[in-house]
Amino acid sequence: MRVADLITALGLLGLGGVVLYDATRLGIGWGGEGPASGFFPFWLAVLLIVTTAGIMVQAAVRGSTRPFVTRERLVPVLKVLGPVAGFIVVTDPPGPWSGLGLYAAAGLYMAFYMRWVGRHRWLTVAAIAVAVPVVAFVIFEQWFLVPMPKGPIEDWLGY
Repeated sequence: MRVADLITALGLLGLGGVVLYDATRLGIGWGGEGPASGFFPFWLAVLLIVTTAGIMVQAAVRGSTRPFVTRERLVPVLKVLGPVAGFIVVTDPPGPWSGLGLYAAAGLYMAFYMRWVGRHRWLTVAAIAVAVPVVAFVIFEQWFLVPMPKGPIEDWLGY
């Protein structure tokens, strides 16, 4: 487990470094109008780097020799990873193909996951898989005016 902790900590340390670099590029000071664009990301990156350093010290000092994951524990992780990877691919695939868009892909992801892992009834699956993307669409597209990746369904509906 010690190796996995150190590898994860190195990854988080790299992420913190990237955020720290970009935050300083945006500006981390405080002006007359309030904080600069990079102020909050900078301090979050500092916090991430400090806690990651703590994880690295802890892993180096008290590292365990237990395996990171057993086969029995890997199956549920893959049950999450597989559908998420599929969700990402069908949302907006690279290349000339048009994806389903965020909302349709989210509905399919929830339906698949609820039925396969949760073993919920089809009526519950259908209700949630339709209601959540519709509510998310209204919140993001109509209220907050935040454009999300759209697919052919939204085009067909005129959005």
